[in-house]
Amino acid sequence: MLGSLLSSKSGSSDFGENMLNSVIRQAIQQLFTRSESVEVSIRCSPSSKILQGVVDSFQMKGRGLLIKKMFEAAEMEFETDAVSIDMSGLMGGKIRLKQSTHAIATVTMTESGINKAFGAELVEKHLKNVDDEELTNLSGGDPLSFRKVEMTLLPDQRVKILAKTDLPNREDLPISLSAKVDVERRRRVVFTDVEFEPEGVPEDVQWLSEAVMPGFVGVLNKMVDLERFDLDGVSLRINRLEVQGKELLFNGYAEIEHFPGM
Repeated sequence: MLGSLLSSKSGSSDFGENMLNSVIRQAIQQLFTRSESVEVSIRCSPSSKILQGVVDSFQMKGRGLLIKKMFEAAEMEFETDAVSIDMSGLMGGKIRLKQSTHAIATVTMTESGINKAFGAELVEKHLKNVDDEELTNLSGGDPLSFRKVEMTLLPDQRVKILAKTDLPNREDLPISLSAKVDVERRRRVVFTDVEFEPEGVPEDVQWLSEAVMPGFVGVLNKMVDLERFDLDGVSLRINRLEVQGKELLFNGYAEIEHFPGM
């Protein structure tokens, strides 16, 4: 049936590409808890290659995306290499890849979205009851927990981070620092070139806040890993990140093994 529809002289290219666009768009939307918009465009020349399940590439542009019910991406774009599709499932509304494919990817997160992520359960659990020796040496052996983490994006690839913690001799100890934001091993966001920021920290506890700071940064550097953002069948790698105003842009690539539930 699909073959006869696609091989008709009138509008075969439009029909095939429109069908594929629709099915792929629905499959991609399933990757996200919520999506404001998802647009898909297919490139296939000649269009008859669709009969063999081969397209030159497809491009996805999404806005207002919520990942794993917790992480907000203002925008996400990717464009794949050539894609080989098992056409037997297409009429049933399913996309099955014959082999994995790669895509150039860009993800944009806003400052607001980043700060909401610090309140997500998946993130908060890494900030609670931290028993790293560097920190417990300051607390008399008790684990430390960090809360009210807030990040401000700054020029020159830097960020300011505020947080609070409790020590036996000081509750609500403020932590204030600035750092350069960078990428490690294409998977992890890390904070380097860290500087203590005394503004907003009472003078009598600045020494204590500064002493806690390295341990807190160590917690952050272990925590912000892209594995937590991996989607069903899609894994991300970062080549470069860039601060642009109040947005953080991740440029890299995605490996697509399969679409969700397919």
